[in-house]
Amino acid sequence: MPEKRWVAKPAPQPEIVENLASEIGLSPELAYLLALRDVKTFSEAKAFFRPTLDALHDPFLMKGMAEAVARIELAMANGENILIYGDYDVDGTTAVSLMKSYLSTRYDRLDTYIPDRYTEGYGISLQGIDYAADNDITLIIALDCGIKAVDKVAYATEKNIDFIICDHHNAGPEVPAAVAVLDPKQPDCPYPYKELSGCGVGFKLCQALHQQAGGSFEDLIPLLDLLAISIGADIVPITGENRTLAFFGLEVLNKNPRPGIKALMAVAGKDTFTIGNVVFILGPRINAAGRIEHGKLAVELLTGADAEQLLEKASYIDDHNKTRKDLDRGITDQALQLIAAEGPEYRTTTVLYSPDWHKGVIGIVASRLIESYHRPTIVFTKSGDKLAGSARSVPGFDLYQALEQCTETLIQFGGHKYAAGMTLLEENFSAFRQQFENVVQQTIAPELLIPQVAFDIELKLADITEKFYRILKQFEPHGPGNLAPTFVTHHLKDTGWAKGVGQDEAHLKFVGLEESTGTQLSGIAFGFGHLAEQLKAGHPFSIAYHVEENIWNGNVSLQLMVKDVKLSESVEF
Repeated sequence: MPEKRWVAKPAPQPEIVENLASEIGLSPELAYLLALRDVKTFSEAKAFFRPTLDALHDPFLMKGMAEAVARIELAMANGENILIYGDYDVDGTTAVSLMKSYLSTRYDRLDTYIPDRYTEGYGISLQGIDYAADNDITLIIALDCGIKAVDKVAYATEKNIDFIICDHHNAGPEVPAAVAVLDPKQPDCPYPYKELSGCGVGFKLCQALHQQAGGSFEDLIPLLDLLAISIGADIVPITGENRTLAFFGLEVLNKNPRPGIKALMAVAGKDTFTIGNVVFILGPRINAAGRIEHGKLAVELLTGADAEQLLEKASYIDDHNKTRKDLDRGITDQALQLIAAEGPEYRTTTVLYSPDWHKGVIGIVASRLIESYHRPTIVFTKSGDKLAGSARSVPGFDLYQALEQCTETLIQFGGHKYAAGMTLLEENFSAFRQQFENVVQQTIAPELLIPQVAFDIELKLADITEKFYRILKQFEPHGPGNLAPTFVTHHLKDTGWAKGVGQDEAHLKFVGLEESTGTQLSGIAFGFGHLAEQLKAGHPFSIAYHVEENIWNGNVSLQLMVKDVKLSESVEF
């Protein structure tokens, strides 16, 4: 991995920073951080620091919402069978669980369906529609999928099955002829916030149904634990409405989670959660059900009530996660060997294929390879008579747009700017690989192929006080659009206690001294143990870092969680 670039985020207007600092009584540094997050006024700062559920948008602003509510109410009045259908990942399974949790308080003729990752693939499947037809189901509510399922919805219509689609992916040139299509990213949808998760769109439908029935929003708050998990795990922006929903969802998650989540927390050995914990602890476990066996296991866990049975199910899913980790490590090692054998020097992409790789982990492997080679990456494996691929991008490069220029070699593809899935015929693999390489080579900015640390602001260690940290904590929950602030500090020296820690002393512990102010703070830098002797010998250095609390033996102190270390003569911007 080449040395990282340190890049300052674009500076906000100085007058905005000055006004925020004076109106709110913040330090200039904290006001600067607020302005970077597009907070410009006192009222916006109040909404940022004190989220309120009253600020949520009216669900009926979403295109198709009135039609969706009317069709569900008609189905309940007529005693129709309703199928709640969702994708097999975290966003899909939490969405199905949320919709079932809500509708089951009002209606009992409900069934759920999660497609099999391996036999049916992503999105709405013909098998799912046939299942509905065979079980006298006349309405399917599709969650986290369906916006491109034009042919599948037409097939369902032939079988007298209506569709309501709740999706958050980009629409294609044609929208399915469903009873209602709820997707704020539709070009003609007036809904003010465009970045809801799939589970979030499903929640807005529940909100509309409950509002129409005269219910109180308070009744819906227990659903927010699922929504917080979907927001974190699906890596949607934590801005606007998502930030409010995540804030209150984390409260539910930490104070009164549903029994299935409580069981999953128990097997994971955690009892308090941030969005980061959701991403790295809960999300992978819920995902593992669909990766290793079947996504319906996750829905059973998230909607169950028997604590003892749920603990067994959570342990079973946790075992699947351990299997997933083993597969991930093994396939990543094989992939790195393939890249080394090919000689990666002249490519701007990584596109690999092996028929034996497990389809459930190729997306994770693609992310791992970017950690080593930092370029747009696609990993393929055999799936029936086709190849299935999972793609990941580097910050700043739109993967989806690149794939749109490769459609003649693909059967289908879908996804986002930074992650996508696709299928193609095996005989087209080499042609696609070269075409994708050509497109990326012609369109990617060269600097995007060098990993970077984007930082918010330069600080003095003396700026990091207990008061500073108390206010900094209120910037949470963090995620895309509101990442944990990254700081840079220069001209530090170690106090003489720097050392390598952990296995093979791979990680660096130090106490940084800022000689100009006399301030000292301890730090930990994972993967930088090789610098311990130089720092201990007094070599000046610079760091890019987050500020965190360190709790040890009941003592609480501030600690620098370091992302990158540069010896002073190598500092470049």
